[in-house]
Amino acid sequence: MSLTTLIFDVDGTLADTERDGHRPSFNLAFKEFGLDWEWTVPLYGELLAVTGGKERIRHYVDRYHPEQRSDAYFDELVVQLHQSKTRHYMALLEKGAIPLRPGVLRLLNEARQADLILAIATTTTPENVTSLLSATLGPESVGWFKIIAAGDIVSAKKPAPDIYLWALDALGISAQEALAFEDSENGLRSARAAGLPTLVTINEYTRGQDFSGAKAVLSDLGEPHQPYALHQGALPPRGWVDIDLCRRMAKTSD
Repeated sequence: MSLTTLIFDVDGTLADTERDGHRPSFNLAFKEFGLDWEWTVPLYGELLAVTGGKERIRHYVDRYHPEQRSDAYFDELVVQLHQSKTRHYMALLEKGAIPLRPGVLRLLNEARQADLILAIATTTTPENVTSLLSATLGPESVGWFKIIAAGDIVSAKKPAPDIYLWALDALGISAQEALAFEDSENGLRSARAAGLPTLVTINEYTRGQDFSGAKAVLSDLGEPHQPYALHQGALPPRGWVDIDLCRRMAKTSD
């Protein structure tokens, strides 16, 4: 089958949102609720092993503040903290503090010109997705994507394949018609479990993770004036990801 669709993860893939976006936003939410919790850069790197913001808060509490679990309103607190974090995150986006990663805008434009379908599959909230797209690409860019599978639309988060299976079903396509873009081991495992060929662009937090099964592992998508660095895979050692390269990766068997 020929390539018809590109499916993108968001956090860490479209933009380096984790370290300088979500992490400080969580800290602002904790401060807002009078909590003395602070997620440092190294600690947040550890917490990223857990996918999903609310799940990450629960994991952190279980490990560092287990006494908080006995609070009768703990589940409500988690929801409120996450809502507060989302507000702070969107405020950062509106300030233009979180740019797209190299090559993202170029590849999106090339895909649209080639009449490829664009889609998103992420565990972040729909609000975070649309805010990032609007802040970096303009409000009309939300309409570039045929579907945005985000947040709690499925109960099992990555590395479970559910979000990708939901997206494929909503798009009405097979995994062999699409190429997924991820930045983490959990994301890769999710996409591969759904049968999707997957390209990984690493970042500070995911460097060194196990990317077995990826079509390639790159520093980023690259630009003609700022080529990617190849970390794994049978691609040119330097270059940029274009539609022809996407088609080659989708066509080659695992």
